Amino acid sequence: MLDYVGLEDDLTEEERMIRDTARRFVDENVRPTIGDHFEAGTFPTELIPEMGELGFYAPNLEGYGSPNVSETAYGLLMQELEAGDSGLRSMASVQGALVMYPIHAFGSEDQKEEWLPDLGTGQAVGCFGLTEPEHGSNPSRMETYAERDGDEYVLNGSKTWITNSPIADVAVVWARDRSAAGDADDDGPVRGFLVETDRDGVTTNEITEKLSLRASITGEIGLQNVRVPESSVLPGVDGMKGPLSCLTQARYGIAWGAVGAARDCFETAREYATDREQFGGPIARFQLQQEKLAEMATEITTSQLLAHRLAELKERSDLRPQHVSMAKRNNVRMAREQSRVAREMLGGNGITTDYSPMRHLANLETVYTYEGTHDIHTLILGQDLTGIAAFE
Repeated sequence: MLDYVGLEDDLTEEERMIRDTARRFVDENVRPTIGDHFEAGTFPTELIPEMGELGFYAPNLEGYGSPNVSETAYGLLMQELEAGDSGLRSMASVQGALVMYPIHAFGSEDQKEEWLPDLGTGQAVGCFGLTEPEHGSNPSRMETYAERDGDEYVLNGSKTWITNSPIADVAVVWARDRSAAGDADDDGPVRGFLVETDRDGVTTNEITEKLSLRASITGEIGLQNVRVPESSVLPGVDGMKGPLSCLTQARYGIAWGAVGAARDCFETAREYATDREQFGGPIARFQLQQEKLAEMATEITTSQLLAHRLAELKERSDLRPQHVSMAKRNNVRMAREQSRVAREMLGGNGITTDYSPMRHLANLETVYTYEGTHDIHTLILGQDLTGIAAFE
């Protein structure tokens, strides 16, 4: 596998074990059928508990069954899963970074004990409800709200583009707490609610007919007078810091995962170029093909360096959200561009599900857009570099 400057030579024994375990899992359980799932628009749900048994959900957390592995190990895991398919990494990323992380960081002890072990093993599935039909890049304008009624809260609103929602047991729903509003013009602080999806008034309709991220289950969350007890509120945070901190965790995994998708495209293209014979020999002997491989290897290596640096910063608590924005923006753009080049090298064969680059290319259109669009991350960096917010 491409590691041109030997970054993985410095891995610990545990990090190598996690990388190799994930790579073997993908080779044996994902690659043989993922093209069929992509074509059918289905996710291999039978793999969810197997991934849990292998510790693929939030292994960088501590306690409640999570082993607290290094941030490099977590990144390598995301990289190997996305080398299989972005839908696979998305499932694990949502389960870990967007569901288990907020419960671990902001939940009560009872909430942690109730949910984290089952989520960690895959016996329960979670989803993250932030994006709304009218509020994507600006979630702070969310319209979903909660109102206190005795010792319960009543939730109303809708969320969309929610990974895992049709198969989820619990949703981390972010809503305005109108009960805590200061005046008539105040919609109240944003708070997190743990909402079991079998409660009366909850609907989780699946979004179908997608042309990207097809091997992923995506849906909506409808909330119509949904009653939850006060104990369902995440007590440790209010305001947009809650959901945004979760997104920082998930985007860190995306920055690593995109490298895995790009690397898989490179390896597929390199193998094809050395095997495919035209004009009396392998096409890899032509300068045009070698230039493409050299450029792909350089771009992937640059993104690997950025991902590994993020892990170092995260380990010592020096990682800022803006660092993650740069890596998510750069690495996904890189993977998007290099998957196209790899598909091009495969010629007509490259448009079939027999080869991965076209599938990665389609998937990366979603990854380029979700959890902060490319343009939004550009503006985040612009504000950080100039001190001027272009959002306002």
